[in-house]
Amino acid sequence: MLKPLPIEREPRLDWLQMGAVLALMVFGFFFIWSASAVGDFTGAAAWYRQRPFLQAAWYGIGIVAAVMVCLVDYRTLSRYAMLAYWGAMLLLVLVLIPGIGAKRFGAQRWIDLGVMQFQPSELGKLAFVFAMAHFLSRPQDELRQFPVFVKALGLIALPFALILVEPDLGSALLVVPAGLVMLFVAGAPLHWLRRLVGGAALLLALLVVDVVFAPEGWRLPLEDYQRRRLLVYFNQDYAPPDAPEEVRRRAAIQKRNDSYNVEQALISVGSGGLTGKGWRQGTQNALGYLPRGVAHNDFIFSVLAEEKGFLGSATVVALYTVVLFTGIRIASQARDRLGRLLAVGVVTLLLSQVFINIGMNIRLVPVTGVPLPLLSYGGTSVLGSLIALGLLQNVYLHRRSY
Repeated sequence: MLKPLPIEREPRLDWLQMGAVLALMVFGFFFIWSASAVGDFTGAAAWYRQRPFLQAAWYGIGIVAAVMVCLVDYRTLSRYAMLAYWGAMLLLVLVLIPGIGAKRFGAQRWIDLGVMQFQPSELGKLAFVFAMAHFLSRPQDELRQFPVFVKALGLIALPFALILVEPDLGSALLVVPAGLVMLFVAGAPLHWLRRLVGGAALLLALLVVDVVFAPEGWRLPLEDYQRRRLLVYFNQDYAPPDAPEEVRRRAAIQKRNDSYNVEQALISVGSGGLTGKGWRQGTQNALGYLPRGVAHNDFIFSVLAEEKGFLGSATVVALYTVVLFTGIRIASQARDRLGRLLAVGVVTLLLSQVFINIGMNIRLVPVTGVPLPLLSYGGTSVLGSLIALGLLQNVYLHRRSY
């Protein structure tokens, strides 16, 4: 008598993605350790207050949060998507209130909880993706109604505006590609999307023209440091050609100071060569050429590239590629519109962060202060990234249920 063939059980979780995420956290821990080891912080603080330990603690908290997210079907969680969205918008309003929001480096982006600085925009971006997926999971015919399309744009515009006025242009810009890609995948009319993207491109071009060419009285109301970052990126002089010599001299000094971080980051990346100088052997960081205040967060990729070279950098990019392509696969296997849109939104959000952060380290994009997911130091960023990845696993976990 023939025996029935054993039924192969599919894995409940996407172990390939989880392995890549774990590897990225290991990279993050060791290179935050390296970036911090030469600074005053590590030498003066107790071990439990040092950056590598704090980052590891946030990894642990984030993993627990991701597991908790996986315990409840994402369709059940989606009932609270709009509640989470409006709660996040409330926090984004509260952070702007003096006395509640903490101001650092000219920006009011944090709420001081005493033991930690909480950044509402990190969780606000995630709440936006969940709310957008919930809103767009309606029947496709409804998305062809113009009022519904306008409401979807409103969901994008509100967090964009609130994060922008902190000011945090980099984080604000992240919600735009996520929202547009989700609209496209949901099936919004293409002619509306083309006009929207065309209008956004026109506004961006006008912004560049304004920054580079507009006289002082005609300029858009950008923060001074944002304007200077764009001038550095386009290699424009701060002072007009007809300015007095003393004014031009002071402007040249200011431009040199403003471009210092970017130039040193680029030197760090290039000096690593093929295999790098070795862990904790990077001279750019150790000698303080790459400023220690930014080496462990915005420019952690430069630290890694100097110490592990092209091979280490390529390994990190490959790990992010695995995370992103497994995310796309999860989206393609989702059995409903909500799961597909949620996975697409998370993937786009993470991809945008990776592209912008690595791009500013190698001078492809202007410096915006966007952290590198799981590698940059920062508790709220780590927590938001791991919850987002937990949502991806949740969609994968329930891909066969109806």
